[in-house]
Amino acid sequence: MNKIKLVILIGILLISGVLKAEVISQAEFINDMVSRHNFGKSYLTKLLGKAKIKSNILKIMSRPAGKARPWYKYRSAFIDNKRIKDGVKFWQENSQDLLRAEKVFGVPAKIIVAIIGVETIYGQNTGNIKVLDALTTIAFHYPRRADYFRGELEHYLIFTHAEGLDPLKLKGSYAGAMGLGQFMPSSFRTYAVDFDGDGKRNIWTNNSDVIGSVANYFKKHGWKTGKPIATATKIRTNAIKHLLALDFAPKYTLKQLKQWGLLYFGTEPNNTNGMIIDLETKLGTAYWLGFQNYYVITRYNHSKHYAMAVYHLAQELENAK
Repeated sequence: MNKIKLVILIGILLISGVLKAEVISQAEFINDMVSRHNFGKSYLTKLLGKAKIKSNILKIMSRPAGKARPWYKYRSAFIDNKRIKDGVKFWQENSQDLLRAEKVFGVPAKIIVAIIGVETIYGQNTGNIKVLDALTTIAFHYPRRADYFRGELEHYLIFTHAEGLDPLKLKGSYAGAMGLGQFMPSSFRTYAVDFDGDGKRNIWTNNSDVIGSVANYFKKHGWKTGKPIATATKIRTNAIKHLLALDFAPKYTLKQLKQWGLLYFGTEPNNTNGMIIDLETKLGTAYWLGFQNYYVITRYNHSKHYAMAVYHLAQELENAK
């Protein structure tokens, strides 16, 4: 076999997962935690020994990426009468904390409520897999994402120890996302807040802490208080290809976008930065202009559909309330 064919074969095997990158062993991870964070070796050995490897998680992680759902199907999955009704109820029951979060962090109540609705339907679907099982499974048995999930396992062990929580009891998604806002352990350590002042950060059963933590996440990612999120727009037909090829981030001023073919006649000044969003509807492609706050929503989940679903649900909630 010549060198070119060998290189091609290795590439195919790497992509298919037949050849796997070297994964740090559990024992090496434990030694690292002992040396860097002063954990007891015997404690971690026993703790991780109790974690169960979940084959169903590995199957989910190994699924080939399918074709993304069109926007109109994605929207209907997250915006329905039940989610709106439950969202209004959540808003009413937690109105004081939501109002306080608006004042402290500058993030609208409707956005906070919409995030919690999209993520877990206000706590009705927070996941039933032990977080330790999920993180251990991926960290040591799924090489493609092992580095990231070892980091999340590290954060998980540190914060459960610091917060006085039992790492064997907390449950979440198959990827280890936790609580009503589905924070990963690193996000919990960085953005979770004790919003009711009881000395604990509880994103599982304390709505006040959940609200404050989600709002803090948005503020820390650059939310601009009082500024728009997105607006429907039009694009010159001959400019569509160029505008959609731009980076998916608000890097360009409205003046630039207009020069390139954006047909926007709103009130935002020309030095405002924006980004172009295309959404597949039943009637064809719809175009939207996203601003900094839209981009901030994508920092919660890196998807244009996700961000737009949050925005639309927030509008529906506000109208229903």
